[in-house]
Parts: sequence; structure tokens; C-alpha cells
Amino acid sequence: MTGSGDNWLNDGLDSAGPASGLWVSGVDYIAGWREAREAADRLNRALLAVGFELSAVRTVASTNEDGHGVVRLAGWPSSVQRLAALLEAGADGDGGAA
Repeated sequence: MTGSGDNWLNDGLDSAGPASGLWVSGVDYIAGWREAREAADRLNRALLAVGFELSAVRTVASTNEDGHGVVRLAGWPSSVQRLAALLEAGADGDGGAA
């Protein structure tokens, strides 16, 4: 697997830091959340279009402590496995990220 750095899986997504859960004055969380919400809604519509139930797998908008939008995937393991198989079937075969 490849990514943008050594810790590519958590790039901008790690919310376990000391500031997680805290709101910082002056940070525009709403703008980041709105951007994430648009992306999450688009992916949720795509999931519905290929036959997934949002009660089994869905995306959720959030922000990190810097106010950047984050989209999280949540689902039952069997549904996530099904999604992974669908994505693998559509992959171009080079094993890289889009």
C-alpha cells in the first residue's frame, strides 16, 4: 500500500492527540465540517447506488483539531469487506492510491 507519508493511514485523521475533543478558539470548524459533509453525502449516495444499506456501512462528516474536514467510514465488518471487494474489483491493478 502507498500513501503520502510513512504514517499515511492516519494522515490528518488521528484524533487521539492531547487536543482531541477540544474546540480551539478562532478555528473555523464549520467550514471543514461542511466540506466533509458534502464529501460524505456524495459517498453515501454512491454506496446506496451500488446496493449498500446505510445502516450497514456509511460515511460520517467530522473535523480534526485544526478544523480540517474529515470523512470517516463506519460499518459492520462484513459490509466493509464487501465494499473492499467492490473497490478491489474496480482497481486498475497497480496497488496504488488514486
